[in-house]
Amino acid sequence: MRILFDSKLSAYKTPFGTLTPGEVCTLHIHIPCSVAARAVTCRLQYENGSACREIAFEKTALSGPYEIFTARFSLDCAGLYFYYFYIDNPTGGFRLFKQGDDTNMEAGDLWQVSCVPADFETPDWAKGAIIYQVFPDRFFKSGECDLTGKLTPYTVHRSWSEDVDWRPTPEGLVLNNDFFGGNFRGITEKLPYIASLGATIVYLNPISKAFSSHRYDTGDYKTPDPMLGTEADFAALCAAAHQLGIHVILDGVYSHTGSNSLYFNREGAFDSVGAYNSIGSPYASWFNFYHWPDSYHAWWNFDTLPTVNKMEPSFIDYIITGKDSVVEHWLNLGADGFRLDVADELPDEFLKILRTHVKKLKPDALVLGEVWEDASNKSAHGVRRTYFTGAELDSVMNYPFRTAILNFVRGWDTGRGFRDAVMSIVENYPQQVVQCNMNLLGTHDTPRILTALVDDFQGTREELARRRISRHQFDVACDRLLLASFLQYTLPGSPSLYYGDEAGMEGHKDPFNRRPFPWGREDSEILDHFKRLGRLRRDHDALRLGDIRFFQAGDKHLGYTRSYKGKTYRIYANRSGDSWEIPAGRLVYGFNLHLVAPDWLTIGPRGFCITEDD
Repeated sequence: MRILFDSKLSAYKTPFGTLTPGEVCTLHIHIPCSVAARAVTCRLQYENGSACREIAFEKTALSGPYEIFTARFSLDCAGLYFYYFYIDNPTGGFRLFKQGDDTNMEAGDLWQVSCVPADFETPDWAKGAIIYQVFPDRFFKSGECDLTGKLTPYTVHRSWSEDVDWRPTPEGLVLNNDFFGGNFRGITEKLPYIASLGATIVYLNPISKAFSSHRYDTGDYKTPDPMLGTEADFAALCAAAHQLGIHVILDGVYSHTGSNSLYFNREGAFDSVGAYNSIGSPYASWFNFYHWPDSYHAWWNFDTLPTVNKMEPSFIDYIITGKDSVVEHWLNLGADGFRLDVADELPDEFLKILRTHVKKLKPDALVLGEVWEDASNKSAHGVRRTYFTGAELDSVMNYPFRTAILNFVRGWDTGRGFRDAVMSIVENYPQQVVQCNMNLLGTHDTPRILTALVDDFQGTREELARRRISRHQFDVACDRLLLASFLQYTLPGSPSLYYGDEAGMEGHKDPFNRRPFPWGREDSEILDHFKRLGRLRRDHDALRLGDIRFFQAGDKHLGYTRSYKGKTYRIYANRSGDSWEIPAGRLVYGFNLHLVAPDWLTIGPRGFCITEDD
């Protein structure tokens, strides 16, 4: 017999998940009578490992062979806390950790609980939304491009169907300076298409004037790239999106600028005195020079991306707090929030100032951070981050869900790992963050999801440029994508669709995941599937806002419920090679199903369905 405690179940801990200051938390631990426990304490620690306090339990019930001990506590301040149990018995006592077993009770991690500010709220419009991510240059071109003021050198493809330029220069440099001409007017023209997918948020990769096609090398924060259009074109895009019930969020790239920029001006393309041009530049204090002007701190040592001193007052004033700051500028033009590039490299205080000011300017704006791990306990550069306990971010990019989905769909996990990964995030994040999480399968930083589902090839850029998945691989990838996206759209949060994934695009890592959208050549089966998923989330509140509980996770089967306001939906996914019989319920949606009796359904291999409880 084992000691029983599961922080994810109400029988052991209430409330579920995070706390607010002063909120009472109740713990129950079930200890076998044979342990002869004389005293039980919960030992609470601060995030740095120092002791916070001990919480004494009282024996409150006897349930068969178990004694039930109960304790109640509250936390005074927002912060990240960890805890374990100490059990005193006639043999001298022992500690109980999270993965403890009969041979070593002190194995594994400590339990975690976060305390978040009581007034921490996230925008209602972002909860359970569907996000459509657009890489502007490669989505759609409407009309001719105005190249006046475009930073040089660059090339413009003659045809939308050409492949991306992937070859390095003779010096071995990868410039990413080839353009297809996708623009604001093109995105505006395709908004009805985006709406047909059920999307209620459009997330745009960087749009500011820049040298590269990805535009993460900012040249001028406040000026749209002339190839994309004008400020008026952007404002018209936002207005048209709002008419369709779609919000627009922008990529905020505040960890670095481009070397070819108004602020650094190494290449002399701007009529400004950049930090590279003079130590007396008004921007000189933004950058860290080891030896001016040629040796400076750069993002991941790319000398075209000099990093900035984020806490430099003049930089904060320019980006956040000043009159017509960068964030105010774009919000006034119609933007509804920001996705913050490499949030791990933005100090907590910078994030706090930014979110506070953005909310002052537009109270229901969204501030979303790029974080690849569990953001609730993330450490970066030796510092434990306070994204949620410090009320710095409304949500994050949810890469842990992506990993869990791929591991299950590709057969590397039988289901238990999926459940544990999902419930860990749901428990560790505030509920209002969980509902806004950007649940992605593909982005501009990952291989196309179709490719990722079948092909792990690692090769040279030349090999990757030629590589395509075979017809058989495509069929396998398509089956897997149907299941993967079904899971993505039925989990808590906001599923995010990277442009073209719904059309069946393939490709390995950058730049092959950034090819032009294949208008007129979309895969109809995949596209129709994503449209149906969009309608499902539109029509069923529980899929957007409901809580989640697992009733099956193993043997290549997944089963969980989503419940909201008295309605409960059961989600089933079968990755095994055999059929799975389940209670019929009221069928809401399904794939590869058969009715075997009035009250029973059979889910075939790689099948899935949603039923509603009566």
